[in-house]
Formats: sequence, C-alpha cells, structure tokens
Amino acid sequence: MVKLLGFSGSPIPESNTDRAVKAVLKASGLDYEFVKLSDLHIRPCLACRRCVKDNRCKQEDDFPVLSEKVLKADALVIGAYTPYSQIDAFTKAFLERLWSLRHVNNLLKDKPVVIIVTGVYPTILNKPILRYTGLNSLLKRSKLPSEKVKRNLALEMTMDRMQVIGQVIIKGNVPCLTCGHGNECEMSGVPFIHGKNAKASTDLCTRVEDQEVWNELQSLGIKLKEKLDKKS
Repeated sequence: MVKLLGFSGSPIPESNTDRAVKAVLKASGLDYEFVKLSDLHIRPCLACRRCVKDNRCKQEDDFPVLSEKVLKADALVIGAYTPYSQIDAFTKAFLERLWSLRHVNNLLKDKPVVIIVTGVYPTILNKPILRYTGLNSLLKRSKLPSEKVKRNLALEMTMDRMQVIGQVIIKGNVPCLTCGHGNECEMSGVPFIHGKNAKASTDLCTRVEDQEVWNELQSLGIKLKEKLDKKS
C-alpha cells in the first residue's frame, strides 16, 4: 500500500523538481509512488459541480483514477515550478481538481503535505542588469516570485484543511542555457540570471543535490515519517 504520493509539475525529464520530490519520498523510508503530472491528461476544473453529491469528479480524463490514489495516500509531496512567476499549468490543473474531494465531506482533511517550489532568479537582485532594470526593480519590491507561489500553495492546502508539514524553495535552470540560442536571442534570460557577461552553457546549470536545501529535503522526509508514525 502506498504510504506517500509525490507529484511533480515539471515536464523536464528528471528535473530538479522531480529529484527534490523523490528526495523527500526516499528519505521517509516509507513506500511511495512518484507521479509526473506532465505524463497524465488532467484538465482544469470545469466548475460543473457534478462532484457535489459523491466527491467524485465526472470528467473523463486521468484525474478520477489519480484521485483514488490521493485518497489512499497517507501524505502528499507536491513539487511545482514557476514559469512567468506563477505556478505551472500541470500542478495548477491538478490542484483545481482536488476541489472535488474537499466540499461537504472534506476527504482531504488532516492529510499531511510537503510543498516544493522551483524558481529561476538572479542570485543578486540589487544590481541593475542590462535592459532588465525595470524587471529587476519589480523583483526587489515583490521578493522572489517563488516565495509568492509557495505562500499561495500553503494557503490552498490550509483551505482544504490539510496539514502543511514543510515548504522548500529550490533553484531551477533557465531554458536559455540549453536551447541553443541563449547567447544571441534578445529574449535570453542568461544575462538576467547569470550576469551580463555570462554565456549559455550547461556548466551554469545547478543541481538540486548541490544546493544547501538538499539536507532540508532529507529532513522533511524524516519529519513526514515521524508525523505518520504518531498518527498510526
């Protein structure tokens, strides 16, 4: 029986988001299943309200089967990333569909959850960078977009009466590093993220295993196990 169920909204194979989610799952020492949301067909909620009577979504895609796994899991680990400073579409659609499980009977109540958010942002935000000065100033005022997404995810889980055990932000990699046009494209994020003299290269890519937060991911897996041991 699956004890933990982990989700990644990243479509990149074996991405930092994937590996961060798996790190928490593995560190728990419990049985688990990892779900890559981009491999499934999950539409957004249609607000049809046909789930009201029995908490079962009536859309004919992959969510109804997945929802049964969510209900059986003792805890969830949700990993999202932040394109355009917002939650990714795969994770957003999945979370919208969880509404079918919460109303009236609130089938998600007290389920522990860990939240992981992957962001791409410059290391230093206090220096104007080329033509991105306006955006850089906006980032300084609003803090990191990934912080907002993390906060919003925690709010949604809390509204569903789930227990947020921990939240982690990890660093991802701008696609311009590996698209093949990162040095000449006027829209390249390489100068913004890595500095005006930086050149697109896989050498600039960061691995979650090399980030300080890696130990925190391990600790969250252990914390989840301890939480479930107390409940059993």
